Amino acid sequence: MNKFFYPKLAVNNIRKNSKTYIPYMLTCIGTVMMFYNMRFLTISESIGIVHDSSSLKEVMAFGSFVIAIFSLIFLFYTNSFLIKKRKKEFGLFNILGMEKKHISRIMFYEVLIISVITIAAGILSGILFSKLIILILFKLIQFDAVFGFEISITAISDTLGIFGTINAINLLFNITQVHLSNPVQLLKGGNVGEKEPKTKWLLTIIGALCLGAGYYIAVVTESPLSAVNMFFTAVLLVIAGTYCLFTAGSIAALKRLRMNKEYYYKANHFISVSGMIYRMKQNAAGLANICILSTMVIVIISSTVSLYMGMEDILSSRYPQNVIVKSLDGSYEEVKKIDSVIEQQVRELGVTEKNTVHYRSIGFVAMQDGSAFNMPDGYVNSTENVSELEFMALDEYNRLENTNVKLDSNEVLVYVFSGHLQGNELNINGYSLDVKEYLNSLKFYGDTSRTRITNSYLLVVNDEDTIKNIGSYIDNNSDDIRDLSYYYGFDIEEEREVQLKLINNINAALDAANLIAYVEGAELSRTDFYTMYGGLFFLGIFLGILFIMATVLIIYYKQVAEGYDDKERFNIMQKVGMSRNEIKKAIKSQVLTVFFLPLIAAIIHIAFAFKVITKLLLVFGMTNVILFAACTAVTIAVFALFYLIVYFLTARTYYQIVS
Repeated sequence: MNKFFYPKLAVNNIRKNSKTYIPYMLTCIGTVMMFYNMRFLTISESIGIVHDSSSLKEVMAFGSFVIAIFSLIFLFYTNSFLIKKRKKEFGLFNILGMEKKHISRIMFYEVLIISVITIAAGILSGILFSKLIILILFKLIQFDAVFGFEISITAISDTLGIFGTINAINLLFNITQVHLSNPVQLLKGGNVGEKEPKTKWLLTIIGALCLGAGYYIAVVTESPLSAVNMFFTAVLLVIAGTYCLFTAGSIAALKRLRMNKEYYYKANHFISVSGMIYRMKQNAAGLANICILSTMVIVIISSTVSLYMGMEDILSSRYPQNVIVKSLDGSYEEVKKIDSVIEQQVRELGVTEKNTVHYRSIGFVAMQDGSAFNMPDGYVNSTENVSELEFMALDEYNRLENTNVKLDSNEVLVYVFSGHLQGNELNINGYSLDVKEYLNSLKFYGDTSRTRITNSYLLVVNDEDTIKNIGSYIDNNSDDIRDLSYYYGFDIEEEREVQLKLINNINAALDAANLIAYVEGAELSRTDFYTMYGGLFFLGIFLGILFIMATVLIIYYKQVAEGYDDKERFNIMQKVGMSRNEIKKAIKSQVLTVFFLPLIAAIIHIAFAFKVITKLLLVFGMTNVILFAACTAVTIAVFALFYLIVYFLTARTYYQIVS
């Protein structure tokens, strides 16, 4: 036998199945290119010169991990579809006398040829576009472009290792499928699932419970810290519920419609309902995948876009003044020294302070139970009731708010930054305080209260002695209570360079005076913010494109599979007397219903997840819910339009097969 017999046969098989293999190979090339570029950005020397490059590299490393895991799952799934469609072909080879070991050899060469083409083309495309990718990233993070061109040997070897392993796993799966099947099973392999599916009520109930539990968690979660902990639990429940309901729930619902004789025994309803019952069994996993991927695309893109567009809001909320000095040692002696340093540096630079805010306070972490606060003893198991208590003396509050309030030693004014607090009495680790008034506003705090991620309260008491008494209760009757912290913030109407120079000068002067304090400001953090959020935005768009590419391929394969399945039914319906127009109208209605079901389910998922996502964004400092809502709405609209375009393009293939 000619030694090139099997390679030639493999090439011929790929060519004959080009309608399914070419989209698969193009997707593989795109996935390889994306992984190479993400891995390249993780280890590139050009990224190393970016300010806060370690954070940016961590984001890119996370992206590489996500792409690798997703590629394994997605390419295995699409390979399973391809091998199922080719079982009849392999069964025919087997009946004609070809042994299974020879079929395995053909599959080996097919996988080898596809792997060499896709991995080589993907890596070459990645290298070709790597400079463009890094320029786009630098544009997003507002970093000046650098000259030069890099080729990362490490990124190439990692890409070869990951995708070589994925293709080896697919080959082993394909060989196993052939060896475990007899020739008759192989011949009928493409028609598995033609029997009417049974109603699986238990799986339907489990799916409804999982989906309901996931929605419930998303709706009732209030604390941003709890949102971080519970979000992935809710995601897993929704994913499980989606798969169960698409697999079993849809069939149960369709069978209920079939039991309604007045509805079912009509031409259009009869064809669409009966067709969808079989269609759901064969394509439930694909429809669920489309739904999950669509949800991921919308969430990732809307979240990262809103973070990037809301950067200035995040900076202004985080830094209410241009220059902020903080010190944990707020004793009167230290405060005088810090004030003196700030005054001197402002005078030397020739700038003018405006909107100056300075005060002394002290904060504690407590576990809240209604109006009682207890200090945590060791590890905190629940983040739901974690609260921050900030104490301030009355004279500081009156000065800042320009009021003349008076308090007794056991009275307190309460301002709620975030959380829920009611009642006329507070108990703080055994120390009782009577609430004189709940304050409606605080002028001196600005917008920083919106960024609190735990329950937070300001408690104004009559003097510092009361604070020390409360502190002794909090620290288990200890006499060694630390001094109050000190905050000094002010604005200057100067250019960015002047603000940065003042911050650096104050910081250097504080170090020279051996004062334990640190200086921060919006302009100092702007570069870090753009590096982090620009990197997240870049990653979001990158992953969004990857998931969209996967969605398109799954939709395409679903249309091809349904086209071949419906071709025979289409001919039978014509033979029994239905007109071509009636059949086409029924099939179009059926296809449209099934096709847009995942998109509708994805939008419902987004609606329920909206609240918990806003809580998660609060951890990043994003407080502009309206901006996020607008980004989500625009993303859904654009994705729905894209989805519609994909439908018309793939539906054309479907109708060609059916006709």
